[in-house]
Amino acid sequence: MDNLTHTLTGLMLSRAGLHRLTPRASLILMLAANAPDIDVVSLLGGTAVHLEWRRGCTHGLPSLPLMAALPVLAAGMWRTPGAWVASSIGVLSHLLLDWINVYGIRLLSPISQEWFRLDITTVIDPWIWMVLLAAVAWPALARLVSSEIGAKSQAGGGMAVFALAFVLLYNGGRAVLHSRAMATLDARVYQGGVPRQIAALPHHLNPLRWRGVVELPGRWETHTIDLAREDFDPKAGRVWYQAEPSAAVASARRDETVATLRRFSPMLWWRQVPSPGEGAPIEVKATDLRFGEPNEENFTAIAVVDVATGLVRESRLQMRGPNAPLVPH
Repeated sequence: MDNLTHTLTGLMLSRAGLHRLTPRASLILMLAANAPDIDVVSLLGGTAVHLEWRRGCTHGLPSLPLMAALPVLAAGMWRTPGAWVASSIGVLSHLLLDWINVYGIRLLSPISQEWFRLDITTVIDPWIWMVLLAAVAWPALARLVSSEIGAKSQAGGGMAVFALAFVLLYNGGRAVLHSRAMATLDARVYQGGVPRQIAALPHHLNPLRWRGVVELPGRWETHTIDLAREDFDPKAGRVWYQAEPSAAVASARRDETVATLRRFSPMLWWRQVPSPGEGAPIEVKATDLRFGEPNEENFTAIAVVDVATGLVRESRLQMRGPNAPLVPH
């Protein structure tokens, strides 16, 4: 999830009772809820290096004790056993929230680099934001109201428990709906063969709406699934044909920049785009289908292949649209 969600979750954990474990509990829990994202420093090495390290060893369960130690040391509470317990819970909340969304997490890193993901939320969920932000603001609002009527306010802890319970129940409900969306995709017959894989990806606002992604021989299909309706038509999806096997595609697949995306994504749409002119290079593109429609080209690796030599001249990764600079080899 995003860092605002992580930070507010850490604060709610403190208000819900973990503040009793240690002084400076709120500081420790907010730092701990963000500690695994220290891997953001890998951006200094470029997009490909960042993707290679993102949600890896700092997000693995084996590294949890080390990640929990950092906030405790930063808060100067290393002599307080309760601080270590609170920090560990904060780090664990980060791992759980990253596990549920479409990006995924390498939970066993560095022992294993396998990605785990539940696909039940987007990376930024506005419903979770809304409830957590309301829970943060509630004590101030309650004090204002109490001062007007002359009553004493004890707001804060109860609202924090409510917010955490909402996040838990909300994601549980989304997991049930995700299961229904997957069953909808799995129960249909598609033209062209049996699906090699299917995925139901969440809508950022509507929990009843999902984007279905189906891999079939030679192509991908994307579908809109509305669980409020019973008229899902497997023939109504958009078709995205895979590039035919070729020397250019084979060369691009061996490129290290492209291989970084291949290790990250289980759902790549491949195509090759010849440049105009005789002997002009060929652009080979691989797009991760989890982050928007294929033609949006989010999370895309691009390799420019020389026709004469079959070698990759240059390659790049672009996370958001086609504006990232090429990286010469």
